Order: sequence, then C-alpha cells, then structure tokens
Amino acid sequence: MASGRPKPAPTLAEAARVWWRIGVLSFGGPAAQIALMHRMVVDERGWLSERQYLDALSFCMLLPGPEAMQLATYAGWRMHGPRGGLVAGGLFVLPGAVLIACLAALYVRFGDLAITGALFSGIKAAVLVIVIEALVRVARRALVGTEPLAIAGLAFVALFAFAVPYPLVIAAAAGWGAWRLGDGARAPAPGRDRAGRRRSIAATLGASALWLAVWIAPLALVGLLAPPVFAEIARFFSVLAMVSFGGAYAVLAYMTQEAVATQGWLSTGEMLDALGLAETTPGPLILVTEFVGFLAGHRAAPGGASALLWGLGGALVTLWATFAPCFLWIFAGAPWIDRIAARPKLRAALAGVTAAVVGVIANLSVWFGLHVLFGTVETVQAGALRAALPVWSSFDWQSGAIALVAALMLLRWRRGVPLTLLVCAASGLGLRLVGG
Repeated sequence: MASGRPKPAPTLAEAARVWWRIGVLSFGGPAAQIALMHRMVVDERGWLSERQYLDALSFCMLLPGPEAMQLATYAGWRMHGPRGGLVAGGLFVLPGAVLIACLAALYVRFGDLAITGALFSGIKAAVLVIVIEALVRVARRALVGTEPLAIAGLAFVALFAFAVPYPLVIAAAAGWGAWRLGDGARAPAPGRDRAGRRRSIAATLGASALWLAVWIAPLALVGLLAPPVFAEIARFFSVLAMVSFGGAYAVLAYMTQEAVATQGWLSTGEMLDALGLAETTPGPLILVTEFVGFLAGHRAAPGGASALLWGLGGALVTLWATFAPCFLWIFAGAPWIDRIAARPKLRAALAGVTAAVVGVIANLSVWFGLHVLFGTVETVQAGALRAALPVWSSFDWQSGAIALVAALMLLRWRRGVPLTLLVCAASGLGLRLVGG
C-alpha cells in the first residue's frame, strides 16, 4: 500500500499500539523518524495516502518544534480527532522522554554513560539505511517534473553548502511554488462555501484558545507556586518552543548560550553529552532540552531536599513547555491543510514546500551519514561556501559493516525494522566491547 486512497481508520487502541511501537523505534533524528512513520503508516498500513502524508509533512515543516512529532499528532488527529492526536503525539515522545530521564539520573550519579553510546552505535548504522530507503521512496513520489526536482536540489545545496537559514529556504520554496507551479491556476469562485469557512475560523479560534490555555496555565502555576528555578525553566523553554524552526540543531547554539553562559545550568561539555544522549535514544532530538531541565533542577536543590526529585521536576516542566505548544499548532492548523490543498495557488505553494522538504531530508540524511560513518567531520569554509566534509582516514569500518548488515536485512531479506535494529544494536555493542 503506497499512494492510493487511505484505508479505513483503525480503532484507537490499534493505533495506540502502533504509535507506541513507532515511539520506541524512532531513533536517528527527524529524517529517520519521518522515514519510519512513512513506512509504518503509509506503506504498511495505508492509514494516510501518499498525498495526505506529504501535505501534512510540508505543513509541519512550517511550524516551530519537532516536525516528526507534529506529523504523528496530525495523523492521530486525522483518524480519531484530538484524542487520537494526543495519543499519537504523546506516545511518540514518551519512550524517549522516560529513557532520557533515566539516563540523566544515571549521568548525575556516575558521570559516564559510554555503554549507552556503544549500544546505540549499531542502531544508528541501521537507521542510516532506513533513512536512505525512505528518502529515495519519498523523492520518487514527490518530485514529479523538472521544477520540483530543481527546488529540492537547490534546497539541499542552500542548506548543505551555504548554511542558508532553514526558514528562508522554506519561504523561498513556497514563494517560487506559488509563482511558478501555480501559474495559470484558477482560483475558486468567490463566496463559495463561505458559511463553511466561517465555521472553520470559529473552530480554529476555539481550538487555539483551549490549547493555548492548556499550554500556558500549568506553567503560570509553576511560576506562582514553584521555586524560582522552575519558573525560569518554564519561561526559557516556552520561548524556545516558539522559535525552534528547523529542529533541534537550528536552536542548539541559542540554547547552549542561554543554558550554559547565561543561566549556568550546565557546562559546554555536559551540553555535548546531552546532545549525544538525545541522538542515540528514541524520540525527537529536541528531547535534549529535557536533559538540560533535569540538570538545572537537580543542581538547584537546596540542602536536605531530594536532588533527584528536583531534577525530575525540572525535566517535567521542560517537557511541558517544549511539547504542549505542538498540540496547539496542530489542533488549530491541521483542519486547514485540506483547504490549502484545494486552492490552486496555496496548493502550488505547498507543492514548492514539499519539494524543498525532500532537499531538507536529504541534507539531514547526509549530515547523519557523515557522523555515523566517520569519526571526524570538518567544516570547510571559503567565502559564502560552508560545508561539512569527512576526514576520510577516520572512516568507521565497524559502523560501515553494521550498515551493510542492515541493508541486507531490510532491503534484501525483508526482516523488518525491529529485528534489524535489535541485531544491529547487539552487533554495535559487541564490536565496541571487543575493540576496547
């Protein structure tokens, strides 16, 4: 099942089992998570059509926050309304959030989690194959014609070679799509379905008010009743949630500056450790914020108080401030995706964004591949050119061998994602331990 009409929606319980499975297996960052979701939701189960998936992905790329989590929330909403969206988005984040909390607690106790890196090195090599397979599949279906292919190529070059800001790339693709791909398109007759549009606007305003209150009210109580560090965590990560366009890496520099230099919650080395843990555990990379919140709460604990409970409190406030806005964006905006797709000019703008998204995923895939297969990646700069290139002598043959095993298991022997990840994780752990 790939690109035809979507199949009838499953029950909420059936969907919940799949969302939990996706949450547990969602290693490797947004490119891998988008690939995994496409495989399990579109290809294997047909819950969304190819067009619905690509339209929703393009829309989520326009929003602040983790696009893969928001895409899951949209898919759940489409099948079961707000309940389905909460279940899908929540279960997508929950496994990684629980694991990050446990690892943060171990980190402040022991300070060294090298065994985690060994265990997940094999998983990352397997994820690389999943990403490449999905990139090719999505590109084949999304890039129909010369201009979409050119938009995707230019988006990749702009991001990979010139470090153009992500929002600018997406805005340029939308503008070009509306101008070129929508050229000659006829708009619907004015006044048509005006009553339906008014109802949609009223529903959007109601959903916006409700979910804005859901997001802000608990954090306001934290500000009024909790110790100052928790109020500062709530404020900082709420602001971060509104400006985090382009994923975790796009806001990492700002977060590091504020959390390390301004707030003093952790050191630069600890921030790098936090990113490493987020990269090697399931869930959105923006879960790196949870680790920061945990350390901030843990270190602010007064004498006689449980530092672990303060750390968990900081992690919970961070999670709420980071992910609650995602439900606001989706529940307010998702009902408009089909309306956008039905209007020729907006449809064309969305088509431009869809093409650019392929370039964005390609850039993430190359970045991920470089860091999986090479121990050292250098940034080469010459004028406006700024690209990441590998040091070829640092090629990691162990990761390359595990990636080859993953390719055979997934592409040739069709063994499925869970078994492939399990075999590759065991291989990674074994090779690292044998190699010292």
